[in-house]
Amino acid sequence: MKTHLLLIDCADEPGLIHKITGVLLHGGFNIIRNAEFVDEAASRFFMRTEFTGAPDPHPLVDRLSQNLPPKARVRLASPGSRSLVVLVTKEHHCLAELLIRQAYKELGAEIRAVIGNHSTLKPLADQFGLPFIHVSHLDKTRDEHEAELSAAIDQHAPDYIVLAKYMRILGGSFVRRYENRLINIHHSFLPAFIGAEPYLQAYNRGVKIIGATAHFVTEELDHGPIICQDIFPVDHTHSARQMAQTGRDIEKSVLARALRLVLEERVFLNGLRTVIFD
Repeated sequence: MKTHLLLIDCADEPGLIHKITGVLLHGGFNIIRNAEFVDEAASRFFMRTEFTGAPDPHPLVDRLSQNLPPKARVRLASPGSRSLVVLVTKEHHCLAELLIRQAYKELGAEIRAVIGNHSTLKPLADQFGLPFIHVSHLDKTRDEHEAELSAAIDQHAPDYIVLAKYMRILGGSFVRRYENRLINIHHSFLPAFIGAEPYLQAYNRGVKIIGATAHFVTEELDHGPIICQDIFPVDHTHSARQMAQTGRDIEKSVLARALRLVLEERVFLNGLRTVIFD
């Protein structure tokens, strides 16, 4: 029996679970895992269902759409590896974490290429046998650079693009081109300390916790829907440099955890927020 994923997002109304499970039952499918959530403030229903049955469950989509509220989003997915392109600048820690996880088959995805606006991390990609594409931003307009970047990404046709400490602000047209497919790791506990040098900002403010945030990229800088966050306690004895080192450890684990959630189809977008079935 093949396992399938059913992902539903629609306006809330009474009896939705009964309707959905009824369609699956009459189609001869067996539910093995189910999770649902209602955002009462938005009156929005979310459901993630794993089920087994016939190899081709796609006729379910039409039958479900006929039974659900107008404009319901119904999607089928198959568990399995997705493809990634990773964008980098000079910092190695997040890329290294993803490469190690892929090498030991713990990533749940295939990294098809590493693209950098500097060539600093090419030797690291070479060690893992991955193509490294240097797309320099120097002496180019943003539009020219992002056109070259898009061409490099598109030749690998990834499901998602991961910004693993890619230290460039992306233009609106680029973000729209890859809408809901760009995942960034930000070196602070958003929404605090947006922009550059967040650990120095945190040190100067005398914070008692530092953290990292993985989020989808939107046109507004560092304001995309949050996927995953983590924190670490600090005190007056921690220097800005020590905070940055601790922050790097948090960043790589948060990014890896966020990717797992996305790759396993556990993340639903809900406006500027996310619904996550972990």
